[in-house]
Amino acid sequence: MHNVSQNTDNDILSTGAKDYYPSLSVDNVIFGYHEKELKVLLNKWQIFEKWMLPGGFIKKTETLEQAAMRVVINRTSLKNLYLRQFKIFSNPNRNAEGNFNAESIAKKFGVEVEPDHWMFKNVITVGFFALTEYSRVIPRGDLFSEDVKWWDIKSLPELMLDHNKIVNDALNALKLFIHHHPIGYELLPEKFTLPEIHSLYETILERKIDSRNFSKKLINLGLIIKLDEQKKIGAHRSPFLYIFNKKRYDQIIEDNEIIVI
Repeated sequence: MHNVSQNTDNDILSTGAKDYYPSLSVDNVIFGYHEKELKVLLNKWQIFEKWMLPGGFIKKTETLEQAAMRVVINRTSLKNLYLRQFKIFSNPNRNAEGNFNAESIAKKFGVEVEPDHWMFKNVITVGFFALTEYSRVIPRGDLFSEDVKWWDIKSLPELMLDHNKIVNDALNALKLFIHHHPIGYELLPEKFTLPEIHSLYETILERKIDSRNFSKKLINLGLIIKLDEQKKIGAHRSPFLYIFNKKRYDQIIEDNEIIVI
């Protein structure tokens, strides 16, 4: 079960459009990686049977990126996660979910809302994906949330609205992105083995990658540094540990250097 966040968007029920942009929101696909599975953080409201992505409306005092980061911080308890906008979703019927109305909110939470509140009208949403090391996250919800937890991307429940499509499009964007930017720094622990980073890329790309050429490429690029330290896995298995060369890592991102895997 989640902790209740103290910094929520619950005031949108009373402030109206004077503080928020009506009909515009952000939805975040927060990716984590754990035990050879790509995870997605999902949120479940008390008034819905289906799960949803962490999202929210945009305050007039903030940018899209700031709104998306606010949502990420509220759900993960982490600041400064890698965040990237990938698509806008504007289907005129995307907000058609029957139980999201003034009556259901009043019944469940005891909060009176005008039936024609701007929140119930069609909403265009901007999709972002965020990357984080799974074990760092402490999932948090808010007043409306029944639960917030990680799901394996291959075993997602049925999601509200068009959130299944948003997740699929975010994954496709991540698969393209992985060829342009090294992403392991955001998804792996500080120290890792070559098999662990190899498994990460195979999991995201959903295909086999030659392990020897893959490792050689990362080393030749100067992306990873071998440590004089081994990970004890079993009696006869003690692979060496590596860390990312953060200076080289940041340089590749700044120069937009293409990484072909």
